[in-house]
Amino acid sequence: MRSPVVDVHTHLVPKGWPDLAAACGGSGWPWLRVDSERAAMIMLAETAFRPVGAECWDAPTRLGDMDADGVDVQVVSPTPVFFSYDRPADQAVRVARIFNDLALEVTAAGGDRLVPFCQVPLQDPDAACAELDRCLASGHVGVEIGNHVGDRDLDDAGIVQFLTHCAEVGAPVFVHPWDMPDGPRLDRWMARWLAGMPAETHLSVLAMILGGVFDEVPETLRICFAHGGGSFPFWLGRADNAWHRRGDLVRGASTMPPSRYVDRFSVDSVVFAPAALRLLMDTIGEDRVMLGSDYPYPLGERPVGQVVHRSDFLTAAQRDKLLSGNALRFLGGDRQVANRELLPIDREGTGLLDPGRTPS
Repeated sequence: MRSPVVDVHTHLVPKGWPDLAAACGGSGWPWLRVDSERAAMIMLAETAFRPVGAECWDAPTRLGDMDADGVDVQVVSPTPVFFSYDRPADQAVRVARIFNDLALEVTAAGGDRLVPFCQVPLQDPDAACAELDRCLASGHVGVEIGNHVGDRDLDDAGIVQFLTHCAEVGAPVFVHPWDMPDGPRLDRWMARWLAGMPAETHLSVLAMILGGVFDEVPETLRICFAHGGGSFPFWLGRADNAWHRRGDLVRGASTMPPSRYVDRFSVDSVVFAPAALRLLMDTIGEDRVMLGSDYPYPLGERPVGQVVHRSDFLTAAQRDKLLSGNALRFLGGDRQVANRELLPIDREGTGLLDPGRTPS
């Protein structure tokens, strides 16, 4: 029996939600324009933000895509547009409750194959801790957070309080970039996503290191950064050089150079090219890289896991770590996916083999 394939980076959008202005207060909330049984548009006021399809809310559609790609388990996280960190905390609490409860409804139809992560009102650490506790008791396994709250990065005292609570209750944390800067230089070619998003993640990894967060929070914190850690892995050498040469400005609250902290966090494999995956393996380590896809969005990887399967420098043991072992450890081992009866993976391609066949 092979190990299960676990995708730690996927998103959902419920097909419908209540009128958020009536349910939460305030105005200008996202709403869903339903165009058909299988197609909708997330709207921001009267502006079309993102088209979504049935794979966002329909478990059978999702499971069909997973089977086609040879994925056994998905970690299913919110879509960041719903975080609402810029709103009053009481409104953010209400919207988090709505979407967290809807997420449980969506993922319940997939059984243990769909592992729900919740969202929290991160602008209020006490409320964020309370909502996390409620969600863990209700069936969520972990939490997705944005990489900043306005101008407060992940070294903000309130966010550190929340991360410490996550470590204490054993909740894995998935950090996703959001609310990227805009402007004429970034509003073409999807540059906010192609350049701004990697930079956002890079900045927040630095904030946790140079802001002293990893020196403060318990080592039991399990935290993963999306999109391969953004541009951070490529520029780790530059950060180390600056830490040594301009320590008066760079060191901040850190006690060691940045490269000494890479064993404190994980990244996903959404980097698309074997050369980039090799860099992650060399920089972050084979025990800290996990399969991710950004399913079901168009800038994600399909078929899921193809960069891992195409990377011929990986040993069989390393590939197993990326496809499942590291993710199972990240999830805490409390999802008994390893005992399921699974079909063998085609390690030369991207899909499932017929039962009884062995990988070539």
